[in-house]
Order: sequence, then structure tokens, then C-alpha cells
Amino acid sequence: MSETRAAAFERIAGELGYDFSGEMKIGGNYVPFVIDGHQVHVSGQIPRVGDEVVVTGRAGSEVSLAEAQLAAKVCVLRALALLRQALGDLDRVRKVLQLNVFVQCAEHFTQLSEVADGASAVLYEVLGAAGVHTRTSVGVYQLPKGATVELNLLAVAIDRPG
Repeated sequence: MSETRAAAFERIAGELGYDFSGEMKIGGNYVPFVIDGHQVHVSGQIPRVGDEVVVTGRAGSEVSLAEAQLAAKVCVLRALALLRQALGDLDRVRKVLQLNVFVQCAEHFTQLSEVADGASAVLYEVLGAAGVHTRTSVGVYQLPKGATVELNLLAVAIDRPG
């Protein structure tokens, strides 16, 4: 029997040494997700675990490619945790349509897609074919709390959420 989506999520979080079972802290006057019909829009997620942003700084200078990929993985695990909260179960995710990844980076850093690959790999590992998505990766000067990565995504639920 293959691993369930919930089990894959917990395994990956455990391998990274993080727990996403508590309250998902947000940092402003907005909501973490919006449900519109069958679509779930997940707002920008930085690599925050609890009260700590676990990867900060510029990719390509003080942050290595591997550390930036870790940041992308933590961000997408947060997004998946929010999808689970929105839908009650990751099994209700029919498809991730789009992933947008923003990377705080040094001027000449060009491995933006490689950073985003960290998040894409987690989506595929947890959701299988439903995690295959369109993607944009962009280098930026600054992100909230000095985070190295921020991402948002758009998913479709199997049936209309609650």
C-alpha cells in the first residue's frame, strides 16, 4: 500500500525536523486562505515554524542554494497545512494549479527555479500527480521578516469546501 498524503506530509515535516500541527501564525491584517467555489487561494507563506523564521537572508550571498531550497520546502509545508485546514483533509485536494515563489536573492543569483524546485518536489511527493502545477519563480530585493523565500499557491478541491 502506498503512503497516504497525510503520512507523506508528516514524514517530510519530520525529516526536516519541523512540526506544523499547531496554529499557523500569520503576520498581518489578512486571512491565510480564501475559498472561492472549488478554488482555494493560499496567501504568501514564509519559512516560519512557530514564532521563528527558520531561513533568512539573501540566496546567493549569506544563504546557500540548499538552505534556500529548505526555505521553499518549509513554505510549501505551511501552505499544505493551510490547505488541510481549509479542506479538512489533503485528500480533498484535486489539483494544485499554480505556485508562485519569491526569492530574496543577491544581485547575480540566477538559480531561482532551483530554489522553487524544493517546493515543487514536496508538492509532488505529498500529492502525487495532483501536485504537478504551473510555476513562477521571481527574485526580489526583500521579503517579510527577512525571509529568504515566500510562496503562494492556488489549488482546486474535489468538492466545494464547507
